[in-house]
Amino acid sequence: MSAGRLRAGLVGMGAMGRNHARVLNALDGVDLVGVADPVADAAAVPAGRLVEDVEQLIGLGVDYVVVACPTAYHEQVGLALAEAGVHALIEKPLAHTTKAAQVLAEAFESRGLVAGVGHIERFNPAVTSLRERLKAGELGEVLQIATRRQGPFPGRIADVGVVKDLATHDIDLTGFVTGQTYSTVTAHTVSRSGREHEDMISAVGQLSGGAIANHSVNWLSPFKERTAVVTGDRGCFIADTLTADLTFYANGVEATEWEAISNFRGVSEGDMVRYAIRKREPLLVEHEHFRDAVLGKPNDIVDLRQGASTVEVSESMLRSAATGETVVLDGSRA
Repeated sequence: MSAGRLRAGLVGMGAMGRNHARVLNALDGVDLVGVADPVADAAAVPAGRLVEDVEQLIGLGVDYVVVACPTAYHEQVGLALAEAGVHALIEKPLAHTTKAAQVLAEAFESRGLVAGVGHIERFNPAVTSLRERLKAGELGEVLQIATRRQGPFPGRIADVGVVKDLATHDIDLTGFVTGQTYSTVTAHTVSRSGREHEDMISAVGQLSGGAIANHSVNWLSPFKERTAVVTGDRGCFIADTLTADLTFYANGVEATEWEAISNFRGVSEGDMVRYAIRKREPLLVEHEHFRDAVLGKPNDIVDLRQGASTVEVSESMLRSAATGETVVLDGSRA
């Protein structure tokens, strides 16, 4: 650390890596001193040196590194950083398998290093507000969380399917906002892109607190959607993480006098409120929290054990889809 500033590095200059580079280059108290990518264009690096691999990056003298290379390399790169005593923020999913994710968690924990997973949705203003309101009991008992995450196929993703790339967002989001863990999962997948990996999943989960989770995720839709609907005793919240909007639909308190409607309606319509929320870029907020964690300040980073649990749930979904059976998980894990 020089003059009280942290020296940061980055592994990977793909689509997400370029966003990390942009944020790191402007982050208060941090200097981006190097980027490791064997095929990147030096002109695309906003600051620091471009090197070929993580060993050369470590050689530049870094305090922490953001890992944004393909998932298949997370374990190898993460272990190199841990062995060198370097803190790390690793993009989601944490690793390509549950075992690899657990190995990474142990490697950083055993050395007393700060390590986090880039589950960016936790820092989305709509999700943060939703969690606070659920914790305050504004919805009463949570009965269901249903997420939809879809869009066109991303040519940049080649090493994992839609479950580990996209659905892991919703798995982590579900545990984060409800405070519940997955007890069982049942899933079906579709592969239409001609690759070995799936590009559509429909999954149902039973959560530890009794709520039901429904996840619909795909790379086959011509439009982009990122929504989470949480239904409870008092109504439902709808979080749109593309726009960072949070809306509440209350159960009505006015009696329905029209008999034909009251006969087939359950709860009645109530007030609808769209909250005014301070909207900051989630990636910037994520980086601020990780910087503070490295400095020993209060923070809300996603630790590697949480990241490993998310990988475990994603693998359980794939196993359910492959076997046609419901998979039972250890209820102590999210």
